Amino acid sequence: MKSLFTWILLFLGLSLVSRAQPVRVAVAANAQFVIKILQKDFEKKTGVKTEIITGSSGKITAQIKNGAPYDIFLSADMAYPTNLFKSGFGLNAPKVYALGSLIVCSTADLTLENWRQLLTTSSINKIALANPALAPYGQAAREALQHYGIWEKVQPKLVYGESIAQVNTYITTGAVKIGFTSEALIYENPNKNKFKWVRVENKVYSTMEQGMVVLSHAKKGNYAHAMQFYAYLSSPAAQQIFRQNGYRVP
Repeated sequence: MKSLFTWILLFLGLSLVSRAQPVRVAVAANAQFVIKILQKDFEKKTGVKTEIITGSSGKITAQIKNGAPYDIFLSADMAYPTNLFKSGFGLNAPKVYALGSLIVCSTADLTLENWRQLLTTSSINKIALANPALAPYGQAAREALQHYGIWEKVQPKLVYGESIAQVNTYITTGAVKIGFTSEALIYENPNKNKFKWVRVENKVYSTMEQGMVVLSHAKKGNYAHAMQFYAYLSSPAAQQIFRQNGYRVP
């Protein structure tokens, strides 16, 4: 009987594990490539599965406020997770997991060292950037253009993407000659040599502190594993992965 009871407990335990839901991680589009590397490394180390959902930081925030069942949110800034925390949707104060790097990028045969002047010439008729109202990289691009006094001049040329992922599509397919995106794009593409790119000086746009927050939904069953993944993202192993893929670390 004792042996039978032990086997019943073991079976029930395995059944519970098999029914365990993956940690649902909502991620800003700029980090959709690096998060896959982190996801794989985390599962290898812990056996815990995660499910990744990507989109613009603003759109994900709206989804969370409307009841989306996400356990962790990795934003492209601190403002959105801070807003969620103050509104009661987060379990802990947001923490910086990486610092974003803005670049000017093209697949055309362009010389980008003097990109500020180039954008105002007739040779450039479309400039892609993420919607500043939704995406922090778009906000950063707008700040840079305003800093250099060319924001108004290039207005008719601007093509907005809903997220940085859409901007990357515009750039990589040649739909636009030039665009503002994250440095991470260069590292996630197997054919890095096809890109011409330069970093935008950090001092001309607000520091892009990318923040993460554990969401209240995690309390409904995934809290322990969500906290495990949250802690992992600040580990030396995860920080090294961020550095290798176009990010700075705090």
